[in-house]
Amino acid sequence: MNTALTLLLLLIFPGGLFLLGSGMAYEWVDRKLVARFQNRIGPRWFQPLADMVKLLAKEEITPQGVHKGLFIALPVVALAGALTAALYVPLIGFKPSFSFPGDLVVTLYLLSMMSLCMGLAGANTVNRFSLVGATRTLTQLFSYEAPFLLAMLGPAIVTGSWQINQINAQAGNTWWFILTQPIGFLVALVGLMGKLELPPFDAPEAETEIVSGALTEYSGRGLALFRLGKDAELVIGLTLVAAFYLGGLANPLEFLLKTLGLLVVMAGLQSLFARLRIDQTVGLWWRIGALLALAQLLVLIIL
Repeated sequence: MNTALTLLLLLIFPGGLFLLGSGMAYEWVDRKLVARFQNRIGPRWFQPLADMVKLLAKEEITPQGVHKGLFIALPVVALAGALTAALYVPLIGFKPSFSFPGDLVVTLYLLSMMSLCMGLAGANTVNRFSLVGATRTLTQLFSYEAPFLLAMLGPAIVTGSWQINQINAQAGNTWWFILTQPIGFLVALVGLMGKLELPPFDAPEAETEIVSGALTEYSGRGLALFRLGKDAELVIGLTLVAAFYLGGLANPLEFLLKTLGLLVVMAGLQSLFARLRIDQTVGLWWRIGALLALAQLLVLIIL
């Protein structure tokens, strides 16, 4: 009975299929908000699901000159990394499925696998657009990964724990960390947008310049798995930021209000700023974001 319940929790709710469904729902909300901010109508509510069904039903074409094993395996690994990271975060305001000391480090590593797999996917082909996109993806990885990690360390240092579940619980019993660590919150939010390659950090997949970047050669199931992985990372990233900086997540209502509130802010930032060049992302954000996060950590350690 316990085994059946565990499988139900992992595969159906609150993990697995529910995470993928909520990821597509959050993608629709993000696209709809950006469209309304830009005075457009935006997609209908079922558009992300329709896109996934269409891609999964399409023929997957393997281009010449690629390593076929890597070409097929990389989307699977990327999605598996995102789904595994979901095991350690308080999705829907519930306790994580698994928890152990130091799971914060493991979760941040698993969330980085998407960018690494996309970079390898682009480098695995001979298409010039894919190669440029892969170079930009891996280059941008260094510009936001370190600041995002440093921003997540702030609440961990204050609470004295590297366990996400404990940080979430203690964050709900004190002042919201967005009030005491506003710089860390800003760095975390911008870093999450960089991880997801959302505007203005979408240079790696700039369709007006390099088609679809590293994923130009992907179609069918491979492209669908990459998109599902990004949708899952969107939900997980919003959950982490809300749990750490917005007083923790104790129930589904808090989860919805706080994560959707963060999504509104992110959609507004996407609409306000034009795309940054890759040198601007790396040079400007690496210096400012990392230095600000380090300065805040030093203040926290001294105090």
